[in-house]
Amino acid sequence: MAAPAARLAARRLFLPRCPRLVRAPGSGARCVHVGTGRLRASKAATQVILNVPETRVSPLGNGLQVASEDSGLSTCTVGLWIDAGSRYENEKNNGTAHFLEHMAFKGTKKRSQLDLELEIENMGAHLNAYTSREQTVYYAKAFSKDLPKAVEILADIIQNSTLGEAEIERERGVILREMQEVETNLQEVVFDYLHATAYQNTALGRTILGPTENIKSINRNDLVEYITTHYKGPRMVLAAAGGVCHDELLDLAKCHFGNLPSAPEGGLPPLPPCSFTGSEIRIRDDKMPLAHLAIAVEAAGWVHPDTIPLMVANTLIGNWDRSFGGGVNLSSKLAQIACHGNLCHSFQSFNTCYTDTGLWGLYMVCEPSTIQDMVHFVQREWIRLCTSVTENEVARAKNLLKTNMLLQLDGSTPICEDIGRQMLCYKRRIPIPELEARIEAIDAQTIREVCTKYIYSKNPAVAAVGPIEQLPEYNKICSGMYWLRE
Repeated sequence: MAAPAARLAARRLFLPRCPRLVRAPGSGARCVHVGTGRLRASKAATQVILNVPETRVSPLGNGLQVASEDSGLSTCTVGLWIDAGSRYENEKNNGTAHFLEHMAFKGTKKRSQLDLELEIENMGAHLNAYTSREQTVYYAKAFSKDLPKAVEILADIIQNSTLGEAEIERERGVILREMQEVETNLQEVVFDYLHATAYQNTALGRTILGPTENIKSINRNDLVEYITTHYKGPRMVLAAAGGVCHDELLDLAKCHFGNLPSAPEGGLPPLPPCSFTGSEIRIRDDKMPLAHLAIAVEAAGWVHPDTIPLMVANTLIGNWDRSFGGGVNLSSKLAQIACHGNLCHSFQSFNTCYTDTGLWGLYMVCEPSTIQDMVHFVQREWIRLCTSVTENEVARAKNLLKTNMLLQLDGSTPICEDIGRQMLCYKRRIPIPELEARIEAIDAQTIREVCTKYIYSKNPAVAAVGPIEQLPEYNKICSGMYWLRE
């Protein structure tokens, strides 16, 4: 269910995975503050007519939020976004959220696994789920006319899964095989190591699947306890997109999710704190043909005002691989350098956000002999963002970021995912015009100041796997995070 690609999708950076629409703000000019609050989108139109559907949001009495966007399609995507992932686990039960996601499709009190699968197949629908460090998601894609049945099935698997002992034992083997598959995906491996060193001895430093010993020992009580503790109304969003009538969805939510428990008297479990540590993990294996490494600094959480400038900076660095044409003519200066100097096979900038922290950095795949040069030019570009990035570069990056943001909203499933994620992260869905105004308010001075705040003279987290003999020692990498000024 939670294939590596799904977890990567959960990590990729779309605009600050913002909540997405409670209708576009009505009339009246308003200031949009970015960064330290210096910048203002002062030309906000007094009235905006949008050629996009409205995202409607309605709460249930138990705290569950119902959010939808009706685009009039003949198909729809509906899902439950839950503010509970591996971050809410401890060392003993690490892997429970992911294990539970697998068990959701193994039968309920009214449907056997076979019944569930046949019902989905006969509808021509698709049922899936994934787990990330902070969220668990269950969703269905179906014809719009089958929305009631899709919501009922989602409610059934969330609230009535049998969690049978035989099915639990079978899933252990499935998850262990999935772990072997993940271990062949070196990008996944490097990012897990990066989290392990960046967030040492905290929940964000642990993997989503959990260690092998946990997978072998998790039992039904662990699964039931996780559901009882975290699957509460205030931590859930029922999101839908495509051919969806919001009033119908709200009635379905009241019928099928109205009895979900609300927050207990003592309140919901607090978010486990996680602190960033500048450090490194090196796994040297000279038998591997290429080195895979990631270097990152601590970035901002979802709601922090510096998130959008960091996303523009992330776009400025860009990504590249050898299959790209015209490398020397690409807008990313690092791509031009990498292409002209044959410094790497590929690189990918990233800005991974969590509630209260984040990782901003670069993942790269290099020949053993070019690692040192590639790291040098990466850091040189980072420092250039802090000191001398130009208005033309920033303008180009802003346009590219806005384009990517819109292109990712192609189809009911990515829109539904955007709604659910933003509702959890921001408690609303940020309208596209507001996001565009926030991006447009960024200038080169903002990028220089924000990048200096997060990058300049900071100790990064480094994770490297493969033939990495030529990777500079950690102290030298740290010294590359600043320039001596006369």
